[in-house]
Amino acid sequence: MAALFAGCTGPTAEPGPTALPGPTQSSTQTSERPSPPPPSGSPSGSASPPETPSGAVSPGEATAEPTPSPTPEPPPGSPDLSLVAGWSLQEKVGQIVIVGLPVAGPFQPTFDMLRDQKIGGVFLHGRTTAGRQPVKDLVDAAVDAAARGREPLFVATDQEGGAVQVLRGPGFSDMPSALDQAEMPASDLRAWSRRWGAQLARVGVNLNLAPVLDLVPQETAASNEPIGVFGRNYGYTAESVITHGNAFAQGQRDAGVQTSIKHFPGLGRVTGNTDSTVGVTDTVTGPDNPSVAVFEAGIESGSGLVMMSSAIYTRIDPDAPAVFSPRVVGLVRELGFDGVIMSDDLSATAQVEKVPAGERAVRAVGAGVDLVLASARPSVAPAMVDALIRAARNDPAFAAKVDAAAARVVAAKAGV
Repeated sequence: MAALFAGCTGPTAEPGPTALPGPTQSSTQTSERPSPPPPSGSPSGSASPPETPSGAVSPGEATAEPTPSPTPEPPPGSPDLSLVAGWSLQEKVGQIVIVGLPVAGPFQPTFDMLRDQKIGGVFLHGRTTAGRQPVKDLVDAAVDAAARGREPLFVATDQEGGAVQVLRGPGFSDMPSALDQAEMPASDLRAWSRRWGAQLARVGVNLNLAPVLDLVPQETAASNEPIGVFGRNYGYTAESVITHGNAFAQGQRDAGVQTSIKHFPGLGRVTGNTDSTVGVTDTVTGPDNPSVAVFEAGIESGSGLVMMSSAIYTRIDPDAPAVFSPRVVGLVRELGFDGVIMSDDLSATAQVEKVPAGERAVRAVGAGVDLVLASARPSVAPAMVDALIRAARNDPAFAAKVDAAAARVVAAKAGV
């Protein structure tokens, strides 16, 4: 732990996945970076029998077995509730919260939450150049702290590349930005992503909150604070984002690391960053916008998780941030997605700061979110857990949503 602490850079209260990335350092001696390739195009009627009296059976005739009615297919998003049958409410709620584990410390508060509140996931946040072994030691300690839980931990991080790369140093490649990745042939990008994913898997990270599938118009990229300013987008067209974003995601999954495409239904049309700005609003994106179609392609490609934006989308639901809107969250299910819908960080984002922390979690799950992320300020996670338990005890309909969410998370952990 001391080695990791000493090798970390950046503030201990690191902003979440859509935050303004802080300066980072990397180890040039051991890091790998693909040589910038030249721009290239995108890769990927019979007769009736004699009557027999009702209820009678003709002599010698076998009684026919009734033809069973086909079992109706469950609607999209319906989980297998048997996965959490017999679980306590505390255990189910723990599965639907993922808490920050600062790579620069302190570590013990998060370890205590894993033990005491049965939280089922950690998010490695901050910045470190310490390299593979100290990160693996930290992950092993987190897994040990949660050892009495029913399910293995989700161990997540942000390893997009460019300005957003939590883990650096010996054992981690120096990853180019998504904008640079989009210059590679898709087959090459998938191969590089498989290598980057294997580096995560070696230290116990099994979930990368990437790739960014936000569609950013080139003419407004310089004013798009959360994505365009930092080159987090896979080019400027839907074709490029789909081709290269999916190639990155497939490479990660090839290495055994699950992916969460983000930030539905897209942050490419906003100017402010929801982590640091209040009232971030998109007045362009509607249900049939190309931004939504990009996410549909990401879902069809096989991503097991989708992260919600915290912006407001006036053409879908003008009355609530997407993460709190049943209408916007429901749109993900309408695309045929039956996996885990997760929030962006709800612990310290300015967009929802006026809502008490516990209520943020309740509103998100009530809207249909399955996994609540409390990364930048992990200290609020206990309040979220307590609020979710209270809401489930007081409202059977909400309790059913908790059951469904926990079942989806458990299924995702099993790779179902």
